[in-house]
Amino acid sequence: MSKILEANPNTEVLEGARSSFSIKKILYNKYVLYVISICLFLIVLDLFAVLQVFGNFMPRPIEVLTTLINMTVTPLAGKTLPMHLWASLRRVLIAFAIAVFIGVPVGVLMGFSSVANAIISPIFHLFKPMPPIAWISLAILWLGIGEASKVFIIVIGAIVPCILNSYNGIRLVDESLKDALRMLGGNRRQEIIEVIFPASFPAIFAGLQISLSMAWTTVLAAELVGAREGMGFIIVMGMNLSKPSMIIAGMIVIALTAFMISMAVNYLERWVCPWKTELETTE
Repeated sequence: MSKILEANPNTEVLEGARSSFSIKKILYNKYVLYVISICLFLIVLDLFAVLQVFGNFMPRPIEVLTTLINMTVTPLAGKTLPMHLWASLRRVLIAFAIAVFIGVPVGVLMGFSSVANAIISPIFHLFKPMPPIAWISLAILWLGIGEASKVFIIVIGAIVPCILNSYNGIRLVDESLKDALRMLGGNRRQEIIEVIFPASFPAIFAGLQISLSMAWTTVLAAELVGAREGMGFIIVMGMNLSKPSMIIAGMIVIALTAFMISMAVNYLERWVCPWKTELETTE
């Protein structure tokens, strides 16, 4: 029987197809693609640095890694990298909590009440296009150069997505869901608790994700002025000392921290909105 299989040319074709399929399966694995993407990106950066595409201001990835390790153990302005990261993280979390505490209820109120929407909407749309950086001068004049002014600027940047997504989440609930509840004899209270709020949670959480991104963007702007600690301070020091490796190291730390916080919000969303995860899996 084995001799027949050996003599059969189709056997080699099948084995080749199986090996080709297994290789293709590995290459199409998303985690393998993640690793390939990162490696290719680092190789391109290293080539740019070696070829001096941007002059001497493009560090090699190994230089960035070395700088990152040195900042972790060597103090900069009396503080190590984890201490600077905590300073920025503390400002972001405090401002984000304030933005959520104010922004989500305001957006929900605007979505439920046409009167509240008519009162708040003109003011909101007046301030919405203003960039948070434009508030820096006023924040310093009003609150000084301490923590209060920095938190205030971050709140200005983070509160807009909270209000906007909360409002849209309430207003854009599918009317057929409300009609189905009414047909089953549900009252207004049940409509709000069992239909409107659960249906609006995904939009609200999307607003929280955008709000976190805005908070990290704004904290850097806030720390560019009068700060002696924080990731923005590290980036400014890297510019002043002509150390691009320090700048990029600071950017990497910010990106990784923001990514981990964003993942935490995603897990919270899955816990609060398990039906959304089920729908995505089904689709």
